[in-house]
Amino acid sequence: MKRTLNNRRVKPVPADGAVKLTQNKDSPKPVPAQPIKSLQFDLFGEFITNNKGDVSNTVEIWERIPKYFPARTLEKLRPEKGQPDPYEWEYIEQGHKYTVVIQPALVKENGNYKAYFPSVTEELIEEALKKILSDQQYGIHDPENVETWVRFSLSMLYRELKDRGCTRSRAEIKHAIEVMNKCNVAFLKEGKEIWSGAILQDLVTVGREDYLADTDAHHIARLPVFISHAINCLDYRQFNYTRLMNCNSPLSRWIYKQLIHRFKQANLFNDYHFMFGDLKGCGLLQQTRESDNRRTALEALDELVSRGILARYTSLERKEGRKIVNVKYTVYPSSDFIKEQKAAGKRVTDNEAKALNEGLQIVDKLGESSRLKPQ
Repeated sequence: MKRTLNNRRVKPVPADGAVKLTQNKDSPKPVPAQPIKSLQFDLFGEFITNNKGDVSNTVEIWERIPKYFPARTLEKLRPEKGQPDPYEWEYIEQGHKYTVVIQPALVKENGNYKAYFPSVTEELIEEALKKILSDQQYGIHDPENVETWVRFSLSMLYRELKDRGCTRSRAEIKHAIEVMNKCNVAFLKEGKEIWSGAILQDLVTVGREDYLADTDAHHIARLPVFISHAINCLDYRQFNYTRLMNCNSPLSRWIYKQLIHRFKQANLFNDYHFMFGDLKGCGLLQQTRESDNRRTALEALDELVSRGILARYTSLERKEGRKIVNVKYTVYPSSDFIKEQKAAGKRVTDNEAKALNEGLQIVDKLGESSRLKPQ
């Protein structure tokens, strides 16, 4: 059984797998006045690597929630008049029906409000912020209240994106931060809402009166509770952040993250397979013709090969008559991906050992104990 860590003052996950997640938007959370010493956060920043700049952390449940739209679909979401309605889609995963509802952000421009859905720029900025958080210096984690904050400036994000070959102007970054703060994502399982909130919550400008005006001013935002809970439970995984940011296709990045979490035992003698239907849940295949969506999937896999993540892949079409009803993709890991997955696995083992050594009890994620005591 998979084991995870809970802080002794943190309530365990209830039997349906959900923390109390719905955000109370009328009561913004106060920013902690001082950094909080936390073994869990210390472990979040420890990696097994020769180059810490190349790695970051990924949280499976958060990554699985489709939040970002392909750039080519954004204008299609706009009606000829008025603002777009929230966008909703459903998908099936491991036998469960999930629904995601994304309400666009309303951003004031030239005296009028315009709606924006989160897209590629917002996705890349989220990755940059999680990298900044992983580097510890600009993060605060409160294990008791299950809250995580990240401090940043527009200039920090500009330099980080530029260094990764994903350059965005400071104006584009400012706009994306507003979209991430003002949009709303609702995540439902079997029709029951288990989380609702912004990608960046409780955004505060630190030490400046003008909201997001100074590109060197520090801002601080609270990250979604999925990330905070994962830090408390050591339920995250090390991955090659540089490879991710080098991928041009949003679908390539999404598949790569799924492989990080699901192809943990990658070696030269095994493979991993998934179906085209599985990819539909990511929200990134929204072209009218399925043949175009299948072509996008192949292009994403080609990029994963070119980026040194996969050695190769095969695709097998499944047909009913002449109609293609699904495609099976079988992927074979590269030697680099195998090494990275082995390092990520060792880090999980080392972190659990360090936690136990410090007197924190490791329990099943769905344990029933209301208080977890040091051993």
